Amino acid sequence: MTETLKNVAFIGIGKMGLPMSILVAKAGYAVTAFDQSVARLNEARAQGIAVADSPADAVNGRPVVISSLPNDAALQAVMLGTTGLISAIAPKSVLIETSTVSAEASAEVDAAAQARGVTYLRAPISGNASIAHTGALTCFVSGPKDAFERVKPLFASFTRAQTYLGSSEEARYAKLAVNLMIAVSAAVMAESLALARKGGIAWQDILKVLDESAVASPMVKYKTAPLRTRDFESTFSCMQMAKDLDLILGAGHAVGVPLQLAAQVRETYGSIIAQGDGETDFIATVKHLERLSGLDEPKL
Repeated sequence: MTETLKNVAFIGIGKMGLPMSILVAKAGYAVTAFDQSVARLNEARAQGIAVADSPADAVNGRPVVISSLPNDAALQAVMLGTTGLISAIAPKSVLIETSTVSAEASAEVDAAAQARGVTYLRAPISGNASIAHTGALTCFVSGPKDAFERVKPLFASFTRAQTYLGSSEEARYAKLAVNLMIAVSAAVMAESLALARKGGIAWQDILKVLDESAVASPMVKYKTAPLRTRDFESTFSCMQMAKDLDLILGAGHAVGVPLQLAAQVRETYGSIIAQGDGETDFIATVKHLERLSGLDEPKL
């Protein structure tokens, strides 16, 4: 990467954005950050990251802008319109958008970016806040391939792998497809564990069975570890999963794919949220199925 691309603006330094921005800075980039949260800005400042007074100030004169925003509404509010961020980004700059958002909202950003002469890369992140600081996140990328090749060293500073998928919204669909598999897997694990317990299998024993069976995928092992101690502290909450399932269902409707499992699992997460567990980890499907099955807390 040329020296001119070493100046990076980071918009949105929440649970994902802050650790990613710190890794980018540690890799030798000059990072200027902005977030609506004063606490987040103070934390960034304490990590040696320059902070700006406004999003426009953050992107001023910087050839690369990375954004990490919570949803479609935030993305559209920050990026679009006469006072949107894209109007403040210099033409020929590269905008890297790392959020999980709909293809429709992303396409709106692309249209605005093209009109401004800004190169737009969709780069939704796969992984969660618990590993963001390690650099073990991965990402899916779509947009102009030459721009991706130019900023690949930047991606490597905060992700361990990047998969380039095409010139348009392919990365958005990839992220939603992966998250659909994760959501359905969480629902299946809950049913499997409840069935095993009803069959008289001890809690630790069924977790060991799953870990050593043909279904022992990385996703299964990722969740059997905290389940051993009944740790439901959120790495990715039920509320967040419900939001992603809404995006997934919307995408399915838009392209004519029936997503029956997604619809059912979305209702499961709706029930969990209604019962007050929306901020717990998405594997709280396990507790939900236990309640429905009349199971008490297992002995650890």
